[in-house]
Amino acid sequence: MAPARLVVLVTTGHYLPGFRAGGPIHSVAHLVEHLSDEFDFRIVSTDRDLGDEGAYPGIETDRWLSVGPARVLYASPPRQGARAIARLIAETPHDLLYLNSFFSPRFTIVPLLARRLGLIPRRPTVLAPRGEFSAGALALKPLKKRFYLAAGKAAGLFRAIHWQASSDFEARDIRAVLGPQARLSVACDLPAPLGAHGPPHTPRRPGEPLRIVFLSRLSPKKNLDYALKVLARVRVPVRFSIAGPAEDAAYIALCRRLAQQVGPSLSVEWLGPLRPEQVAATFAAHDLFFFPTRGENYGHVIAEALAAGTPVLIADTTPWRGLAEAGVGDDLPLGDPAAFAARIEALAAEPAEDALARRARAAAYVRQEARRQGDILANRRLFRAALGAALG
Repeated sequence: MAPARLVVLVTTGHYLPGFRAGGPIHSVAHLVEHLSDEFDFRIVSTDRDLGDEGAYPGIETDRWLSVGPARVLYASPPRQGARAIARLIAETPHDLLYLNSFFSPRFTIVPLLARRLGLIPRRPTVLAPRGEFSAGALALKPLKKRFYLAAGKAAGLFRAIHWQASSDFEARDIRAVLGPQARLSVACDLPAPLGAHGPPHTPRRPGEPLRIVFLSRLSPKKNLDYALKVLARVRVPVRFSIAGPAEDAAYIALCRRLAQQVGPSLSVEWLGPLRPEQVAATFAAHDLFFFPTRGENYGHVIAEALAAGTPVLIADTTPWRGLAEAGVGDDLPLGDPAAFAARIEALAAEPAEDALARRARAAAYVRQEARRQGDILANRRLFRAALGAALG
């Protein structure tokens, strides 16, 4: 008889079948998919997708359901209060508590407070900040974030927490905020299983504009306004497609104004939010993914673009570095918008055979099996370390 798997209780703001919250949903879903042979995942989340007013259709709320290899409880609004979340954690037997997002009021701050006050069992706890300690992320609503950090440290909320960094860069960011004594493991977010090849791509015909896509949540952190300002500098024909759910009405209004101020060589198309099954084909229909994000702990959307064979032009604020050396894209500093514009103009002039070769390299780059297996092992070690087991 096989030994019982250790139970990992996950709290996260959104989970499958949701998709509008982006990377954090992928992070948890791929973790479950890759590690369920060793760990029994129980997930507590909300009953609706980001921005939706109603619950997921056809899904029962406030009871444990089987979703893939995990058990998930979709909490209805009456069960999303602080007391209800603390009670749910206390009543769910688990060996390890896994918190996603540092600043989530209901799904991280409430469990940390309940843990500190003894309202839930004091189990080994892993916290994944998901890039929220990057300089770009901390610069958004900085006063509120500084207050919480100072208050949390003073109250001892972060004692005996095992932190997950998705890269050496994020480990540096975490220690810069919490100090060198922070106990952490570097374990990269896990990608989705990939097929042998990306979706079919229609090459750009001579004389056609360069087809560029921005695909992400439309929020200040993702930096769509910066992308539009860069494209206003570009002097070659470009067709720019913007895909993703809107989060901030004022920010979207700003971006729409910027889109109207660009020159005649740039056309802008707003695609709205895409369902997961539309993402790969959308990337394949474009020549470049432009994503000057302020900061990502991993960047699942970058992996999705590369898997579709679409080269990427991103900021040097993610773990995806050395892309130019690999011949699959570029990671440039946000302080140099002219460099982004120059790179776009160079790609527009690239011969068709060179562009196709770049696409083939991009698709192969993200499918490196040795790197994937190493990332899976690092995540296993993260949980074993937090549980006090020997690393193996």
